[in-house]
Amino acid sequence: MTFLHDRVAAGERLFGTWCNLGSSITVEMAGIAGFDWVLLDLEHGVGDQESLVAQVQAAAAATTAPIVRIAWNDPVRFKRVLDLGVSGVMVPYVQTADEAYAAVRAMRYPPDGVRGVASLTRATGFGTAFADYFDRANRELLTVVQIETPTAVENVDQIAAVDGVDVLFIGPLDLSTALGIQGQYSNPHFLDAVDAVTNAARNHGKASGTLVLDPAMLDPMVERGMTFIAMGSDGGLVAAGMRANAALLAPLGEA
Repeated sequence: MTFLHDRVAAGERLFGTWCNLGSSITVEMAGIAGFDWVLLDLEHGVGDQESLVAQVQAAAAATTAPIVRIAWNDPVRFKRVLDLGVSGVMVPYVQTADEAYAAVRAMRYPPDGVRGVASLTRATGFGTAFADYFDRANRELLTVVQIETPTAVENVDQIAAVDGVDVLFIGPLDLSTALGIQGQYSNPHFLDAVDAVTNAARNHGKASGTLVLDPAMLDPMVERGMTFIAMGSDGGLVAAGMRANAALLAPLGEA
């Protein structure tokens, strides 16, 4: 499996994309396109635990690292996806250091955490690589916590200080909505929040990132020091392409 932790910790820029259609085919396309990682979305995406298996397999075949966004900061949800051999987990709506610590504990085997130990999983090569995986998992799996509210921004320094948190990841639509400026990604209030997150990450030796919904966001986020950035989604690309084609065809139907 693909571990990204050391590359992230070294400050390497790693670019990904969102896969929210629950499709192993679009995951494979993303890997072939050259993305370093793909976000497999179990929070807002249409896929489920069963479809996740094929998506993780497709990521491996296309040599891209699968990061799964679980629906909530719940230890049971962590273990179900980690045993599939994912490279990391993205945790939504983390607002305090205690919540970040709980996420880290759910990511790790005892004595450092509460993750259940099973040897015959896909992550361990169905038992053939259990010792190696067990030795590396606590250290090398990637823990990504999402900063999505003003409360999280207020607490971001304490969140960044939690040992085991690797990436502070801004959910741009959620955060801008919570700030009362939905979708205004160049608004000074939004950019102030971004700066608070990137500064906290830098001060504690962590990475920061976001999902770029508008190409105009990309350079400002990179300039602020973000190194773990996703751009676009499979659902967004398909929907935009469908609308564009329908718009081209619509006038022909009026003849």
